[in-house]
Amino acid sequence: MNKNTICLWFDRDAEEAARFYAATFPDSEVTAVRTAPSDFPGGKEGDVLTVEFTVCGIPCLGLNGGPSFPQTEAFSFQIATEDQEETDRYWNAIVGNGGEESACGWCRDKWGLNWQITPRVLTEAMAAGGEEASRAFEAMMTMRKIDVAAIEAARKGA
Repeated sequence: MNKNTICLWFDRDAEEAARFYAATFPDSEVTAVRTAPSDFPGGKEGDVLTVEFTVCGIPCLGLNGGPSFPQTEAFSFQIATEDQEETDRYWNAIVGNGGEESACGWCRDKWGLNWQITPRVLTEAMAAGGEEASRAFEAMMTMRKIDVAAIEAARKGA
C-alpha cells in the first residue's frame, strides 16, 4: 500500500468513476475493488465499498460513502496537456460523459469531481511572469476550455 493515497468520497459510483478515469487518462488503472463485509450507512453487505485506482500515476481510493459529502472545487485534478488535441480529448471525455463546463479550463465530471485541463503553454506563460503572464491570464479568464492558439497569441502580445 502507498504511504499517501488520495481518498475520494463518492455517493455510490466509485467503481464506475474509477473505470472511466482508467479508460480516459494514461498511466491510470483500477487495481482493486473491495466489497463491504457488512451493512454500512448508505449501503449493504456485498456492495462495493472501496475502489483502488490510479489517475495519471496518482494513487487514489474511491469510497462509496453515500450522499453526505459531495465533491467541491476545493479538490481537483489538474491534468497537464501538450496541445489542443490532447486538451480537447480530455475535456470532451469529461464533459461529453455527463459532465459540465466551468471557467478557466475547469470542468466537473458526472460524479462531481472537478478537473483542470491545463495546456502546458498556459502554465509556461504564468511562470514567465510580467506582461506575458498578464496577457495569458486575461485571455484565460474569457475561456471555458483553454484555447491553446489564443494563449500562444496572448503570450506574444498579438
